[in-house]
Amino acid sequence: MTINTSLLSLIGNTPMLKLTAFDTGPCELFVKLESHNPGGSIKDRVGLAIIEAAEQSGELKPGGTIIEATAGNTGIGLALVAAIKGYKIILVIPDKMSREKILHLEGLGAQIVLTRSDVPEGHPEYYQDLARKIVAETPGSFLANQFSNPANPMIHRTTTGPEIWAQMDGKLDAVVAGVGSGGTITGMAEFFKEKDPNVQMVVADPEGSIVADAVLKGSFSYEGGSWLVEGVGEDFIPDNLNVGLLHDAEVVTDKEAFQTLQVLITEEGVLGGSSTGTLVAGAVKWCQKQTSPKRVVTFICDTGNKYLSKAFNKSWLLDNDLIDVTLAGDLTDLVNRRADHGDMISVTPSDTLMTAYKRMRASDISQIPVLEEGALVGVLDEEDLLFNVSKSKAAFGQQVSEFMVTDLDVLSADASEEALMEILTQGKVAIIYQGDTFVGFITKVDLINHYRTKISQD
Repeated sequence: MTINTSLLSLIGNTPMLKLTAFDTGPCELFVKLESHNPGGSIKDRVGLAIIEAAEQSGELKPGGTIIEATAGNTGIGLALVAAIKGYKIILVIPDKMSREKILHLEGLGAQIVLTRSDVPEGHPEYYQDLARKIVAETPGSFLANQFSNPANPMIHRTTTGPEIWAQMDGKLDAVVAGVGSGGTITGMAEFFKEKDPNVQMVVADPEGSIVADAVLKGSFSYEGGSWLVEGVGEDFIPDNLNVGLLHDAEVVTDKEAFQTLQVLITEEGVLGGSSTGTLVAGAVKWCQKQTSPKRVVTFICDTGNKYLSKAFNKSWLLDNDLIDVTLAGDLTDLVNRRADHGDMISVTPSDTLMTAYKRMRASDISQIPVLEEGALVGVLDEEDLLFNVSKSKAAFGQQVSEFMVTDLDVLSADASEEALMEILTQGKVAIIYQGDTFVGFITKVDLINHYRTKISQD
């Protein structure tokens, strides 16, 4: 076995896996595991290619600063290479990106500038416009510019495409990929057009993005659409995207994408990121439309480790209407974590305040139920903790039973929304019971999210 002397030498040459958990009609579906790259995504290839090209051209000099607008993964690829090569890096990131990605970037030493994800190109807070502004104000800086940089499609033309061709022994009918910067699918399309022009290049596009229309109709108009998956889908056509090389497209809803991720992890053991859900769901839909056997390749384009608080968090999925649930038509529909289903974090009366504090902090909750043999006997919130530990640090070692609130205002599941509002506006959490069974809490945020969901459904 070879011993590598740099992590950068491990970028690329990722494995191929055949999927069996999905109904793919007459087709066979394979995934290239780009999550095996050192930074966890296909964008490691791009980060290395852009920086090396800039070094060779002289645009990036020793001690220089790399600046980029990114949905996260290109930023991680750039930050990984920058850390190893000794460059500073500033990344402008839309605020819908997962916390795990941001923490990864901060760990690599990147300076993060968060900006709005709900504004179009031309707005001063649009992530690409803001990145260009920072470049203009930063001496010795280099804009990576993944959307227009020719090093982006070049690396996929010279590495990703040839790797797929070799792994499939030249027996390949279609490749399904997403469009963020456009470099991946364009570079591969250029390679496969020369190798075998019969290979179909198919876009998997989030609902709300304009790319599918550009491919299928030859025209598009952005209607202000938004989507929850990260890293794919656009409100414009990037310079690096050659639409003329693409043959077909599939539109994938957020719900389809996130549900596909659950199948991947539970039945294939593959932990994929949110854009992976779009690609695999799109590939499955395309395969099911075929009338003859085809060998199709798509990507596990990044690891799901970057999305644990979203794609694999039941509460977040429920908040964003990404899980099919049966509604009861009462207040239980607003309960985010069901105590009667075992979803709630809790403590017992004999646990210490320190235990309660750690569980609240780890789960990012401001109040915690105190359960004894499954029955609710009290509630502890942040104010209770703050008041008592501020008087004595020794309180951390005392039992929850000494500080919990036991005089509880409860609501029946069939109570009115007005009754719920009355409790919440008093600064309390609503404690919901169904008969004699404690169901869970409803907070102000839960009610706000309920209203937001109703608006999006209307």
